[in-house]
Order: sequence, then structure tokens, then C-alpha cells
Amino acid sequence: MNATDERYTRFALCREMVDTIEVVERFDPSRTDEAARAIADVGRLLLTGEGSSRIFPAKNAIRKALTWGAHLWVATEGSRQAASYDLSEFAVFGASNSGRTAEVIAVLRRVAEAGNPNRFGLTANEDTLLEQEAARTFLLTCGWEQAVAATKSVVEQGLVYQSIVSHVAGRDMAGDMEGAAIRVHAALTAEIDPRIVRVVAEAPTIYFAGYNDGVAEELTLKTNEIARKKSDFLEGTYTVHGIEEVMDPRDVVVVIDPIASEVEKFREVLVDGVGLTVVAIGIEDTPFATIRVPDAGEMNPYVFLAAGWNLLVEVGLALGIDLDKPERARKVGNEFGA
Repeated sequence: MNATDERYTRFALCREMVDTIEVVERFDPSRTDEAARAIADVGRLLLTGEGSSRIFPAKNAIRKALTWGAHLWVATEGSRQAASYDLSEFAVFGASNSGRTAEVIAVLRRVAEAGNPNRFGLTANEDTLLEQEAARTFLLTCGWEQAVAATKSVVEQGLVYQSIVSHVAGRDMAGDMEGAAIRVHAALTAEIDPRIVRVVAEAPTIYFAGYNDGVAEELTLKTNEIARKKSDFLEGTYTVHGIEEVMDPRDVVVVIDPIASEVEKFREVLVDGVGLTVVAIGIEDTPFATIRVPDAGEMNPYVFLAAGWNLLVEVGLALGIDLDKPERARKVGNEFGA
């Protein structure tokens, strides 16, 4: 994606993707320090929301907490299911860019009615229902997005949650973030081999595989919204454990941050067995067609996400799609009171 070419910049979606670079550059991890101390005292954190407001932000935080051995149990669930749980001993964070998402409002209201004061909100708008139901609300600095597909807000939500886990784990997130914005920019604006774009654009279904940290799953959703293609997220080795029976040789599997010990199995089952194309996004070359990105250490998931956006924009444009105007998808999925 060319950040200065009118072919791209005429779309709000692309402009908001580029805004992500500044979001990363100016993010201040210290803004969540006080909340992190309160959450650490509780010891349990549930991250809830709908769609993009939950997938990457929550699952990235869970993976970080487990990888770092943080003394914090982090879980995630969609808001309706979360509302059926006993959350009396959890800190609950509800994310809704609009501040009006019905499911998120409902679960925070239920937590409030139970007398639990550890209620947090995360939104891009001021003076919302979410703020009324949360004991403390964090306002995203990225601003409201015009495109239906959320991008810069997803990244800032992820940074907020990661900063909380970092504080609890005793990490220096500011140090982890050094140079991250430059690497996100590189991944977002890298020139992608036209042959990769063509094969992905022609695929009936685009599968995403990789760690369960929200990156591949979020790109699965973005494929629907940006490229208007059918897609599926295949966690871990699910990719080679049965679904190959119904795969089409024209399909594509995009593997995020491939695990070296699994590469040969993917080649054997998917390339040799099904006859489809595997594309990798990672920091090293692989036996597959690979979109290389710079290594950002603990911030790699954000770089991989940006590279995936880059690919999907190129695919959408190759298909002649208006990136800002899906036919059915809405910015606010289910607005409270609507």
C-alpha cells in the first residue's frame, strides 16, 4: 500500500490504517498504570466486546500474560455469554468504539447491579452509555473511524490491554515499543508481490492460520469487510487436521508467524496434498511465498496485523472493490436501544 498515492488515500480505510502508525508512536503506557494496580489486586480480568473490539485486543493480551507469566488470569468472551458468568471476583473491561454496543452495555450493567466496582470501559466517544455503566472509562486517542472496518482503533485497544498486562508483569512496555511505529509503517507500506495478490484475489476462500493471539482471527474478519471474500480462522494445527478434506486447490492459506516445526506438515498436507497456495507473513523467509516484515520483538503482532491489512487492501483494489462501502456490514453492529 502506497501511503501517498491517491489510488489508496482516497479511501478512509487506507487513511485510517496509516493513522495507526502515529497511534503506535504516541501511545503512552503509563496511562493505565493506576488501573493496572487495581486489576492486579483483583487478580482476574475479563476482556469483553464484540467483533474487532475484542478479537485482537483481548487475545493478544491473553497470550502476553501467559508468555510473560503475569500473576493475572486474563480471559475473554463475547458479551452475551460473559453476562451469564459469575463475574463478582473479576475486573471487567468492556470495549465499544461507539460506546453504544448493546451487548457490552448489558454485561457492564449486570456487573454493576451485582455490586462489582471493578468495571472499566474503552471507547472512542465521549459521554456515552458505556461511560455511564463503567466505573472508569478510557477514551481512545485515535478518534472515530469513518470506514466500516476498524483498524487504528483495534491497534490502540490492543495497546491499552497490553500495557495493563505489562504493568502487572513488571515489564517496560515503553522499551518494548521502541521502533515499533517504524516497523508498523514498513509492514503497512511494503510492496507485495503481484503474484501473491493475484492468487489471493482469485481464491474462493482465504484461510488464516497461526497463533491464537487474535492476529489471524482479526484478519479473517477483515477479509470479509475489505476483500469481501469468504474466510476462516484455523488455529494452530487445525489447518492440517481434517479441514483439508473440503479445501479447494484454488483456496489460499495465509500463515501468520509460521512455527518452524509445523512448516513441513503444512507443505505436505496443503501444498502437496490439496494443491493450494500457502502464503506466509513473518520475519523470516519460508518455503512458501512470504511477505517479510521487520522484527519488532514483543510488538510483532501489530506488525503482522499491518502486513495483513496491506495484503487485503491490495486484494480489494485488484477486485475493484469500494473499500469504504460494504453492502451490508455496519459500523455499529447492534446499537443499544436501536
